[in-house]
Amino acid sequence: MKKKIGILGSTGSIGTTLLKLINKDEFEIRFLSANKNYKKLLNQAKKFNVKNLIITDHENFNHAKIFNKDKTIKIYNNFDILSKILGKKLDYVMSSIVGIDGLKPTFNVIKFTKKIAIANKESLICGWPLIHKELIKHKTKFIPVDSEHFTIWSEFKNLKNKDIKKIYLTASGGPLLKIDPKKINKIKMKTILKHPTWNMGKKISVDSATMMNKLYEVIEAKNIFNLNYNQISILIHPTSYAHSIIVYKNGIIKIILHDTTMKIPISNSLFENKKSIKFSKVIDIDKMNNLNFQTIDRNKFPVLNLLRKIPHTFSLFETVLVSINDLVVNKYLNKEINFTDIYKLILKLVNLKQFKKFKKIQPKNIDQVIDLNQMISLKFSKLV
Repeated sequence: MKKKIGILGSTGSIGTTLLKLINKDEFEIRFLSANKNYKKLLNQAKKFNVKNLIITDHENFNHAKIFNKDKTIKIYNNFDILSKILGKKLDYVMSSIVGIDGLKPTFNVIKFTKKIAIANKESLICGWPLIHKELIKHKTKFIPVDSEHFTIWSEFKNLKNKDIKKIYLTASGGPLLKIDPKKINKIKMKTILKHPTWNMGKKISVDSATMMNKLYEVIEAKNIFNLNYNQISILIHPTSYAHSIIVYKNGIIKIILHDTTMKIPISNSLFENKKSIKFSKVIDIDKMNNLNFQTIDRNKFPVLNLLRKIPHTFSLFETVLVSINDLVVNKYLNKEINFTDIYKLILKLVNLKQFKKFKKIQPKNIDQVIDLNQMISLKFSKLV
């Protein structure tokens, strides 16, 4: 019997990679979704015989309905339709919508699937306790897709966090690794957007260059694995071959490696280690002999100092940080500010008095997170 699956955000890099791993004889895709790229979505539907598509951008939803010539394909404009198009629980759903827009669909799809792989950072940063509660309620299995968290999860699922002394997440250092901090203010955007080891979109490339992406991953690790922030550190590792290091209380240290490709965590989230991966090398001796771990230079990556401002208990302040970073990075991508202005503006905004109260407020539902994000987007964009 074919396994029934769905993909939230199938036209992005994670969704596209997942589809490359799928055999039509083994899987039945019950739905795919996209925001704007309706032509690619329709091509995916045709290739994999998918009958239900969701396009959230209203203008492109209308374009898709006109462009679509296959009347067996149903196109919808929101995720409320899932309860109608899905019968029994799916076997697997990938959540790979980028940004806060992916939070509510991720939360809402949990009850419709036996297993969910989550690549949407905002779900794990801004909504984790709510997501976790929903996972338990519907007995849905969760697998993180970020390579760092996947490698930790692959070890952690057979252990308890009381066995862990320390976790190290690795960061390549991005395009700024070998640049003198004094010269960063002169760096061009094309350099910032050209990551040395990963092929990513513009927004996440900027977050990687500032190291905000790694700060996010620290928050995710703290949430997912129920750790304290003092149990998590970051090490520079230029080749991105090692994804995490786990230090156990019994003295054993494990360095977890895999090739620099998202195919490995994605494939394992789908097949759960039950399928041999042919696209991975047995071992890369050259990289093994030159792991070259380095401590973080916080003068070069001052964004990491923001970790000191985040409460140790889950709160709406994480949403404040994510929302402000989105605003500031968009200003940079629109060439309205310089790269070195990013941290200064984020620090200025997170220190505003009106945001301090959110450090003591835990969201009661997903709508609280979304409403706060929208408020910040509307009211504070002029301050950037």
